[in-house]
Amino acid sequence: MSNTNNQHPKRITLSKIQPILSRTDLSGNIRYCNPYFSEVCGYTEKELLGSPHSIIRHPDMPKVIFKLMWKRIQNNEDMLAIVKNKTKNGDYYWVTTLFETKYHPYTKKHEGYLALRRAAPDDAIRDIEPLYKKLVEIEASEGMDASEAYFLNFLREQDKDYDTYVKELTQYRGLVAAFFNSVRKLLHHGDSA
Repeated sequence: MSNTNNQHPKRITLSKIQPILSRTDLSGNIRYCNPYFSEVCGYTEKELLGSPHSIIRHPDMPKVIFKLMWKRIQNNEDMLAIVKNKTKNGDYYWVTTLFETKYHPYTKKHEGYLALRRAAPDDAIRDIEPLYKKLVEIEASEGMDASEAYFLNFLREQDKDYDTYVKELTQYRGLVAAFFNSVRKLLHHGDSA
C-alpha cells in the first residue's frame, strides 16, 4: 500500500462512524492514539507515541489554523476545525476535529490536549479547500500575519465568527453533534487515556 513517486497521493476514505482519537502532552507530543488513528495514518502505535502530532500535518494546511488552535486550547477553549492530514505513505484524509484541553482527573492540573476526529463532509472539504490554498499561498509569500489578516477579513465578509463558520460547514448539529458528544462522554467517563 506504499505510495510510489509515480502515483499521485490519494484521498483515504474514512469510516462515517468510527472516531479517530489522540491525546497529547502540553507540547503536542502524542501520548495516546486509538487503533483506528494508527490504521488510517499508516504509522504504528510505537511510531506515533512520543512523536509530535505534526507528524501527520499536511503541507496543504495553513499554519494560521494551528496558530488559532493553540491560542484557543491554551485558553481552555475547545475548537472545531476541518483538517487535512497526511499519511505515512503520502496519501491524505480530511477530518472534522474537535480539540479540547484535558485535566488530570484528581489533581485537576492541565496535562494536555485531546483531539476527536471524524470524516469531514465532502461539501465542507469542497468549500474549505480553496480558502486553505489561498492562506497557504499568502503564508509562503507574505507570512503568517498576512494570512491571519486575510482569514479574519474573510470571516468578516461572511458575517460570521470562526465557530459559526466551521459549525455550518461541518453541519455540526443533529447527528454530528451527537457523535462528538457521545465520544466525549465515553472518554470522560473512563478518563484514563
